[in-house]
Amino acid sequence: MTDHIDLTEAVLIEQTPDEDPAAAVAEPTVLDRKINAHFPGAVVRKDLVKAVKGNAIVPSYVLEYLLGQFAATDDEATIQEGIEKVRRILAEHYVHRNESELVKSKIREKGRFRIIDRVSVTLNEKDDVYQASFANLGINGVLVDSSTVTANQKLLVGGVWCLCDIEYFHTDDARVVPWILGRLQPIQMSSFDYAGYLDARAQFTTDEWIDLLIQSIGFNPEMFGRRAKLLQLTRLIPFVERNYNLVELGPKGTGKSHIYSEFSPHGMLISGGEITVPKLFVNNANGKIGLVGYWDVVAFDEFAGKKKRTDKALVDIMKNYMANKSFSRGVETLGAEASMVFVGNTSHTVPYMLKHSDLFDELPESYHDSAYLDRLHFYIPGWEIDTIRGEMFSSGYGFVVDYIAEVLKSMRNLDYSDRYQLYFTLGSDISTRDRDGIHKTFSGLMKLLYPHEQATAEEIEEILSFAIEGRKRVKDQILRLDDTMAAVQFGYQSIGGEWRGVTTLEEDEYPGHYHRGRPGAPGDGEALADAVDLTPVTTGSQAAGVSVPAKEELFQGHRDFAENQRGISYETLLMPYLRGATEIELHDPYIRMSHQGRNLVELLALIASAKDPADEVTFKLFTLLDADPEYEKKQLQMLHQIVQGAAQQGIKVEVAKDPGGHDRWIRTDNGWRINLGRGLDIFQKQEGGWFDFGSTRQEFRQVRAFGVTYIREAK
Repeated sequence: MTDHIDLTEAVLIEQTPDEDPAAAVAEPTVLDRKINAHFPGAVVRKDLVKAVKGNAIVPSYVLEYLLGQFAATDDEATIQEGIEKVRRILAEHYVHRNESELVKSKIREKGRFRIIDRVSVTLNEKDDVYQASFANLGINGVLVDSSTVTANQKLLVGGVWCLCDIEYFHTDDARVVPWILGRLQPIQMSSFDYAGYLDARAQFTTDEWIDLLIQSIGFNPEMFGRRAKLLQLTRLIPFVERNYNLVELGPKGTGKSHIYSEFSPHGMLISGGEITVPKLFVNNANGKIGLVGYWDVVAFDEFAGKKKRTDKALVDIMKNYMANKSFSRGVETLGAEASMVFVGNTSHTVPYMLKHSDLFDELPESYHDSAYLDRLHFYIPGWEIDTIRGEMFSSGYGFVVDYIAEVLKSMRNLDYSDRYQLYFTLGSDISTRDRDGIHKTFSGLMKLLYPHEQATAEEIEEILSFAIEGRKRVKDQILRLDDTMAAVQFGYQSIGGEWRGVTTLEEDEYPGHYHRGRPGAPGDGEALADAVDLTPVTTGSQAAGVSVPAKEELFQGHRDFAENQRGISYETLLMPYLRGATEIELHDPYIRMSHQGRNLVELLALIASAKDPADEVTFKLFTLLDADPEYEKKQLQMLHQIVQGAAQQGIKVEVAKDPGGHDRWIRTDNGWRINLGRGLDIFQKQEGGWFDFGSTRQEFRQVRAFGVTYIREAK
């Protein structure tokens, strides 16, 4: 016997449609306290960067370096004092270009003054001296000691943000530069305790550690699902793996280049995607090594664009470097370990690209080449990543950027690529190049998530499957361009167990377009019949209650849906089984938040639109009330409004307490039971308001990972 929930006495509380009862004043969470306890002095509250940045055009890692000196604590008084110190340092020592003459005057009048600026160094062969240039201060030709250059070779390529003491001494000799470099300190950590890092990692669960990493790159982990977090962390693999080749193509505004410009002092972002061979690899005229010789990561921003000019010689050298980790300088072959990252925007939807071309269609023509593409280890599906919004940024604690940057750099010497072999083996027909791509991605994720090497078989399987998917996305598109390449069955086998094939998410969403033109692959014929059919069932003859199609053979069994998948709605997922029912039970203990109430309304609206207007349907909702009295009142008010609205459409909603705990399922009087892994709460949170297409149609929304089982019961 279940208890009826009385909604008639619900207290009317003004509530906006988007109000979330969980919203509260931000305070340190349990995780934040744990982070501070195990990484004292190495973490900082991530919202402090905005508080101190002002109009200083400096990378986040520069600001976090300063915050790490004065505000790496959870004591609020110390934090506020540290913020003021950092603000004073920036105000007094950061060089704004429009104030460069004022700073020069301070140096002259005081004789010696400390500045924060980007410094680059060149060798003056004529005089056999090193000379520094200061980007914002606007002075050149400042002499630099050879030992300083030897200790900081990145000064020679691209420049480094530094704390510098500049002196002024004027002479009558016009050839002598009056500026003297007294002291130079690159803004990055010089050392750290790696063993302590591993010991502290062991104190965190996997979920806690992933959330710590997400907060470290500046995002609120509560705004991301598990798959979305893995996609964000994949952007870090180039920093932890040598010679890792990564591509990410997707819509604008998803933060593709942020990691490579702001996150680490060991990465170089090249804007515009165009660069010369001498600057990237080697200048044959003077023997000067390019960017790949000095930086851990070289990222090409705005890489996409069919009409972009490309240097064929650069493409050829890049192919060789990406494959062999080496490049030629005349007759000499040189090696380097810089990872290559290519990020760019797409101008078409995924199904459009799959139907008319391929997922690399936006690349410049010279790079739209199977030999180049085959060197890529992983393709991040940028279309799965949300556009960056203000509420996605974290106010929690994360690693000070220069600390985690040094940790990742130190792990480039390690190889974790074989750690899965205790539990799994890759498919036998996976080629050497495919295997290398999978191994490097797997190794990178292991270093990021499980540096202490304490991962369960299930955790290893998760990142192995993810690594395979990213390489499969690359290979499947190459097969569209090059008929000579053999198709590969991507997957793995557990030791002594069954084979598990791996598919990409877009393959599951658009199987007909994805396999277009591949010999022997699923197309419009028999092989595609096994794909998940999410086509809405058309309405046929009318019956008492919900309209019933004249003929339908409904699927029985279990289906799983992946995080970020689109094209799913209650219309296709549930309505074929609800048609014909006059009584429907829904057991879902979590109809509490406003978005959960909206999910229920959308299902009831579908039922109302499918039935004959003259008929009535009884809908029994079994749920639980919120434990907090304040939120319970709001929940009761929401349910009361839903019951009233449904009654006007011929649906009698009865609300009772759910006796079944956390199980979520639907039962109908036409013989179906549907077990719902997440209940109705399958969609990711929508933040775009009424102008977001997902607010209008469910199939435009991304889902969370969930499963559903359809069981035919005896009537």
